[in-house]
Amino acid sequence: MKFWVFAFNPLERYLDNYQQVFDAWEEGGVRGLVVGRMFFMQEGGGNVPAFPQDPAAYRNLGLEPPVAEPRDEAKEQALSDMLDDAKRRDWHIMVFNAGTTAHVQSLINRYPQVDGCIVDGPGENHYELAWHHGGELFELRDHERTQFGDMGFDVDRLQRGIDHMCDRCHNLTPDVVRYQAAGGLLAGLNLFDINEDALYWLRARQQRSVQAWQDARTQLDGVDRYVELGGIPRITTWSSLTGQNYQQMPKYFDYIFPKHYYWHRGFDGMYGTVQRWVQKFCEWNPTLSEADSFLLLRNLFGLDLPGVNSLVDLEMGFPEEFFTSFVYQETSRALAAIGDVDKTIFWVSTGRNPHAGDPMPARDLEGILRATQEAGGERFLFHPDPDPSPGEWTVLSTMCGKPWTQSRHGYWPPNSRPPDEYGRPEEA
Repeated sequence: MKFWVFAFNPLERYLDNYQQVFDAWEEGGVRGLVVGRMFFMQEGGGNVPAFPQDPAAYRNLGLEPPVAEPRDEAKEQALSDMLDDAKRRDWHIMVFNAGTTAHVQSLINRYPQVDGCIVDGPGENHYELAWHHGGELFELRDHERTQFGDMGFDVDRLQRGIDHMCDRCHNLTPDVVRYQAAGGLLAGLNLFDINEDALYWLRARQQRSVQAWQDARTQLDGVDRYVELGGIPRITTWSSLTGQNYQQMPKYFDYIFPKHYYWHRGFDGMYGTVQRWVQKFCEWNPTLSEADSFLLLRNLFGLDLPGVNSLVDLEMGFPEEFFTSFVYQETSRALAAIGDVDKTIFWVSTGRNPHAGDPMPARDLEGILRATQEAGGERFLFHPDPDPSPGEWTVLSTMCGKPWTQSRHGYWPPNSRPPDEYGRPEEA
C-alpha cells in the first residue's frame, strides 16, 4: 500500500533535520505529506501564523486586508525549504488548513509547493449522545440556528424534531427495545417514534453538510490556480448521523479521508463513542440493561462489534475479528460509496495525541491496515502521536516500503529513545 504521513504540530520538530527524517520516510514507503496546522510555536509561549495574509490577495477580491500579524520569517523559510525537499521526492503536499479565498491565496503565494488544502470534519454535525468534545446530538447552538435559517429551514420545527427525539430517548423500556430493536428499519421507526419533525431535523443536518462542502469548494475555486480540496469525514457507521453522505462528497472533494478511528476513551474513537452512548441510554432509562443499550445501537447504526456485549468487553482490546470483519466492512462501505479508489485515502490514527484515547499497540495498527488493504483500499495517511513509535514504524515500513532495521546510529522515529543511548558505552 502507498501511504502519506501527517507532519503534525509543533512543526519545529521537523525543520532542523527534515532531510534525515524524509530519507527514512521515503525508504519506508511515504509518498505524500500533509502539513499543519499552519502555525509556529514561539519562545515564552504562544504561536504565530506560518504564513502572512497577502494584502494583494484581499484587494484583488475587493476586500480590506486584515491587520498584519507577527511573523517568524526564519521558520517560514525553513518550512519552505522542507516543502522543496518533499517536492524533489515527488511527494504530494497538502496542508491541514483551509478558509476563505483570500486566506488560501495567501497560503499558496507563500508556499507554492502546496497542492491542496484539507478540511477536518467537513460539514460534520454532532453525533455524540453525551455532551462531549464541545457538543452533543440534541442541541441547536446559536450559530447553527442562524445557518439553518439562512438555508430556509424552519428553525422552530427543527427544535421540535430535536425535542421529540430527545424525549423518546429518555423514555425507553426493556419490552419496547427487545420487541422492536431487532426488527429492522420499520420497527426502528416505531422504536424511536420517528415523526415528521424528527425527519425534518435529520434531513436538514445532511443538507447543512452539503452546504459546507459547496462553500469550501467555492472558496478554493476563487484562487488563481487549482487548489485540491480534501475532507476528513467520520467513518461510515457514524456518517448517517453526522450528515456526511459519502455518495454526495465526491462532487466537491478531490480526496476523501475516511477516519479509521477505533480507540477507547479520549474523543473520536469508535469504542469510546460506543461506551458513551450505552452509558447515556442506561442513565436516561434506568430499567434498561447494557445489553438493551447495545441493541439500540445495533438498530440505529447497524453497529455490531465482534465480541462486545457489555461495557467491560470494551476494555479487553480488539479481537482479530474486529479487523477482519468490522474494519473490513467499514472500508468496503466507504470505497463502494465514494466509487473511486484514487480519491479515497483512509486517515489512520491509534488514539493518543491529540485524541487522548487509550493507545492502540502496533498489532492493532497492522490489523487496521491489513483489513483496509484486503477490502480494496490502496492508500492511507498515518496520523502519528505526533511521531510514530518504533513499533508503528516497523509495521508501516514493512507493509509499504523497506522494513526498518533499528540500529545504534540509524534513523529512529523522533521523540523515541534508542535503547543503546543509556546502555553500555560504545567500544572504540
